[in-house]
Amino acid sequence: MDEQGNNHKNTGNTMSNGYVETSKADRAVWLMKCPPVVSRCLGPSDGSDPSRPVAKVILSIDPLHSNDEDSPTQFTMELAATESGNIPKCYTMDMSTDFIPMSVFSESSQGKISLEGKILNKFDMRPHNQNLETYAKLCRERTNKYMKKTRQIQVIDNDSGAHMRPMPGMMIFSASGPTDKKKMPTKGTEMKRTRRDRKEMEEIIFKLFERQSNWSLRNLIQETDQPEQFLKDILKDLCVYNNKGINQGTYELKPEYRRTSG
Repeated sequence: MDEQGNNHKNTGNTMSNGYVETSKADRAVWLMKCPPVVSRCLGPSDGSDPSRPVAKVILSIDPLHSNDEDSPTQFTMELAATESGNIPKCYTMDMSTDFIPMSVFSESSQGKISLEGKILNKFDMRPHNQNLETYAKLCRERTNKYMKKTRQIQVIDNDSGAHMRPMPGMMIFSASGPTDKKKMPTKGTEMKRTRRDRKEMEEIIFKLFERQSNWSLRNLIQETDQPEQFLKDILKDLCVYNNKGINQGTYELKPEYRRTSG
């Protein structure tokens, strides 16, 4: 309700009070892109103290080269606790300031819109070098989980097999000569492929690269039966493309995703 006593109705994106709260517009905010396993660890858990620390960020500066552009500030995050399994606790935060200007907004349950601040730094998380082997084990566990086929057993009440007998007119016999077998139509490249879940596709790609280290795009499309552009977007995040050398024209996993030996 405003000063005149008029009610404002909140419909769709309409603000209940008719304006955006901008008192925090100049506050600096960090934007962090993190894996789902990290997001779950940072979120609240049932029965936990909401004030407990969930992680700490370590800022590393070389005092001898603090003004040297070739020696940037290093950010590392350590989780206070993780879920069970091979989940790394230490992550490197790659900072970037080269992005389109962005701001953060929030909306209350009453429909009030507030400007919470503007993005100052953007961070992309990746497992720390000392945790690459642990992260590789986690990737293999998730891959095996997605690749495992679940078998189902169904009990048939009518075991006489009558419902499985062909009905009249369903089978055509040739009067003489060998039976002509109709070839099943091959799936043409023009047929529309259905996208899988992106997380599931990442696990399948990791599994394929465990079989061999280099793949061409054509062979990956044949193996996964996924749309070309969708597959390219995933490969751009997980792999590097070889423009020259003995493996020219193929993809291979980025170093941080490769399985370490030993």
